[in-house]
Amino acid sequence: MKQLVPLIFHLENQWICSMPEKKQTVYFDNAATSWPKPPGTVKAISNFIENIGANPGRSGHRLSVEASRVVYAARENIAALFHVDDPMRVVFGSNITEALNLALWGLLCPGDHIITSSMEHNSMMRPLHALQEQGVQVTVIQCTPEGLLDPEDIEAAIRPATKMIALNHASNVCGTLLPVADVGAIARKHNLLFLVDTAQTGGAYPIDMQDLKIDLLGFTGHKSLYGPMGTGGLVIGERVDISQMNSLKQGGTGSHSEHEVQPDFLPDKFESGTPNAAGLAGLNAGIDWVLKEGVNAIRSREESLTQTLIEGLQNISGVTVYGTGDASRQTSTVSFNLTDMAPSEVSLRLDEDYQIMCRVGLHCSPAAHKTLGTYPAGTIRFGLGAFNTLPEVHSALGAVSELAKEIK
Repeated sequence: MKQLVPLIFHLENQWICSMPEKKQTVYFDNAATSWPKPPGTVKAISNFIENIGANPGRSGHRLSVEASRVVYAARENIAALFHVDDPMRVVFGSNITEALNLALWGLLCPGDHIITSSMEHNSMMRPLHALQEQGVQVTVIQCTPEGLLDPEDIEAAIRPATKMIALNHASNVCGTLLPVADVGAIARKHNLLFLVDTAQTGGAYPIDMQDLKIDLLGFTGHKSLYGPMGTGGLVIGERVDISQMNSLKQGGTGSHSEHEVQPDFLPDKFESGTPNAAGLAGLNAGIDWVLKEGVNAIRSREESLTQTLIEGLQNISGVTVYGTGDASRQTSTVSFNLTDMAPSEVSLRLDEDYQIMCRVGLHCSPAAHKTLGTYPAGTIRFGLGAFNTLPEVHSALGAVSELAKEIK
């Protein structure tokens, strides 16, 4: 089988991506799922399936022990990435949606009050709506049309019943970064729990749970951690009383099997059932790659490409770019529209005529699109990743420019 992952070279401060078999394809859908993956990710998954394959923590034989080592190594890497002292506070699940549900359903009770923003993904909004029906009070702070949040609006919304503040770190629609450091300080000042959705920033933007005063951090493996789909989890900070936190499911954990009640310690309390060990092997390798390259270096490169993309789009007549227009204030996700051309039509043309893969529509974030003024049609979203290149950005700008000329 021919190698499909790219080869990365560093030459005179320029990253060059060589993809012989995919040279005509420009993949700009990294905000949904990163692709391609580092070579180590694929190798680690394959190695686990071919050479280990056993159930971690369920048996005492050497393959089961080796599988357990793989899972624990992934915990250690997550802890290192997010600056967490205890790897056992990393709880794995199938994705970040499950992680956010665990934090919300596990800790909020009828009568509790939670504050969130109008830029949230449905992985936050839908469980909050469901909890609201159970008696939880929800306040949604309105952001600006650029997706910006004023921390003072968060503080002004705090009530005696407020228990938690829950925000995404960055919008999956336009990339705008929310002020998590300021909000974390406010949460700590008022002794509130702070939940952060890092789906768009984990691995692509520096995150220190302790410095940012984050109590609960949801992460996903298949985006900027460069692992496979079906991996993710929740990091539970020291301030969270897990004795007061309900689990979403109960079942086998491989520990205390003599008891028919769920273990009360981390991570077992929240990790019932056989884990996606092969996926976690791939996740571990993906984070290895991120840590080796350096989050700051990845961020710097993506920021440079994003600014070039933003400025290029802004210079095309008939194109409207959403968000801050400043790559230093957002991730490498850029949303735009062409006047009088439906986003779905633009996406189809980009794919079929220019081999540019992107995502259009509402991106599972209707509240964010209402905030930006792009509801219900949505936008065209370019999501850049660590393996994208400057020539690809220029190619995409050329394609959008040609499409824009057709509508004049």
